[in-house]
Amino acid sequence: MKKKIIIISLIILALTIGVIVYFLLNKKDNSIIKTYGNIEIRTVDLSFQVSGIIEKIYVEEGDYVKKGQILAKLIDKDYVANYNKAKYLTESSKAQAKEDNNKYKRNLELCKDGTNSKQECDTLLNTKDLSNANYKQNEANLEFQKNQLDYTVMAAPQDGIITTRAQEVGARVNANQNVFVMSLTRPIWVRTYIKETDLGNIKYGKKAYVLTDTIDSKTGKKKKYEGYIGYISPIAEFTPKTVQTQDLRTDLVYRIRVYIDEVDEYLRQGMPVSVEIPLNEVKNE
Repeated sequence: MKKKIIIISLIILALTIGVIVYFLLNKKDNSIIKTYGNIEIRTVDLSFQVSGIIEKIYVEEGDYVKKGQILAKLIDKDYVANYNKAKYLTESSKAQAKEDNNKYKRNLELCKDGTNSKQECDTLLNTKDLSNANYKQNEANLEFQKNQLDYTVMAAPQDGIITTRAQEVGARVNANQNVFVMSLTRPIWVRTYIKETDLGNIKYGKKAYVLTDTIDSKTGKKKKYEGYIGYISPIAEFTPKTVQTQDLRTDLVYRIRVYIDEVDEYLRQGMPVSVEIPLNEVKNE
């Protein structure tokens, strides 16, 4: 009889311990908000501002580029010729304007005292004004032709990674025709969603952590990046079907962006990540 009592007691104890462990493991941590999302990175379509034939391409897909780095170049013979022509016209019109201005100044006193006829004085004035206007017109055209020549060289507008190379050397491209697609290195953020009940616990600048599914070989844990909340949507919406949440997808949620401070080459467009927002931590100023 005692043996049965002991066995029953052990069973009850085991069940009790099991229930306690279950509730401890499944107890919700109210000090942290956990959600899921995807990495988003801005991309830029790069093209020439003028048409022509590509003479050189200096980068390949996957290359990291710095702001101002030369990416490609068009054959510029015609653009150089147009620029030189504009330069010579400008120099010629400048000399003509100078001559007509001096001629008008020399005859100004004669016009005032009536020595020269009114018609002669009007002709001198009109010639001077016409020469000055012609010089300014040629000067503006020179600047335009210089810009056209500069546009035959494509430079990176920001630091980034070449993700697509759409053209090859020898290809004829029109102005604004896509040549490269570049992924910017900054900013990188996570698009994710939180429930309406958690909205009152977050604000702009609040610290957050982003965890990828990749195991860091140094720590043996998931790679972790520190960031902060940089955007909170003012409009509620239904959770998109492509986004996983801990609750039903039909719940109304608010879209937020978590910007990552220290980015590296392992964060890629569309990568699924987990986001943890500790309620008792703030971002260091």
